[in-house]
Amino acid sequence: MIEFKNIYKKYEGGQDVLKDINLTCEDGEITVLIGPSGCGKTTTMKLINRLINPTQGSILINGNNISTVNPVELRREIGYVIQHIGLFPHMTIARNVGVVPHLLKWDKTQIDSRVNELLELVGLDPKVYRERYPSELSGGQQQRIGVIRALAVEPETILMDEPFSALDPISREQLQEELVRLQKEIQKSIVFVTHDMDEALKIADKIVLMRDGKIVQHGSPEEILRRPANDFVKNFIGKKRLQPAINMPTVADVMMRKPATILPYRGLAVAMNMMEKKQVDSLVVVDDDNHIEGYVSIYGVSREFDNENMQVKDIIQPFTHSAAPDSLLADAIHILDESKSSYIPVVGASGKLVGLLTRGSIVGHMRDMYSQERWAYNA
Repeated sequence: MIEFKNIYKKYEGGQDVLKDINLTCEDGEITVLIGPSGCGKTTTMKLINRLINPTQGSILINGNNISTVNPVELRREIGYVIQHIGLFPHMTIARNVGVVPHLLKWDKTQIDSRVNELLELVGLDPKVYRERYPSELSGGQQQRIGVIRALAVEPETILMDEPFSALDPISREQLQEELVRLQKEIQKSIVFVTHDMDEALKIADKIVLMRDGKIVQHGSPEEILRRPANDFVKNFIGKKRLQPAINMPTVADVMMRKPATILPYRGLAVAMNMMEKKQVDSLVVVDDDNHIEGYVSIYGVSREFDNENMQVKDIIQPFTHSAAPDSLLADAIHILDESKSSYIPVVGASGKLVGLLTRGSIVGHMRDMYSQERWAYNA
């Protein structure tokens, strides 16, 4: 875990580059620093491996203040991946990956084993790539080598400074996916600098948006998209990215508001008659105050229909899933799919039935949305 505590950085001449940075980068997470040019994101990263020292404040890695650690020793314990890769052109891939283990005096067998393991981790066959030189690899392959070189001594912390920005779009997307996959296996503290919001949204567990040396907002990609802190954040994210999050419908927007209900003390003949009239195969059972109690189906009513003394309450079945009216439709659809049912009740805070979310109401909403978009387009 990396902790920034009240960090300030001022260069000679009085320029304030960082102003009161307080931030925690958790183990097993990818923390992405993003913002316009000159916002301080790269400076913040370089503080972690002491390429730059703060004017004021402290940085802790796993509880240890890094100002007390020898900078050279500190850097050997931190993986570092840069934009232009920085592979040594005169060294084979195996020697490039094994540079830091060699400096730490690992034995040759151990280094060879680690090189093979890491090459396999990123889908490069050691038999094919170990003895090749960087110039014999594509840009995407070289960047993969840059990533695994940073992993060679299994550091707890990995810094990545715009590592994919020089790649073509296809290679870049592949490496973004590769990084997310790798992180699930290695579970390190990764700090990643980028200027690309799409990249940040795709790979980050936490996004830290900076401006003029300050943190403007930090949170998960979901939090950033749903609750941008101010106009600067909104403009930086962009309207197109915000639109789906802002316009995501809730259950209340889609639900059927007048579902077919029945009281628990009504008879089965009444239940059958109501189903026929409403053209449904089940009824939601509610009490006199509209609190939900369960449901009865046509199958249960038919099975016990000959018993005139039987009431709805005698064959009631509980709902295993429900949704709140302010739930996002996407979340409720997942619940509906899990329930394997054609509908789920929508229950308010008081426990009262307020509607039903049905597969039909979802399709109807999608149809209406499509019709509106088509009308707007034709207009």
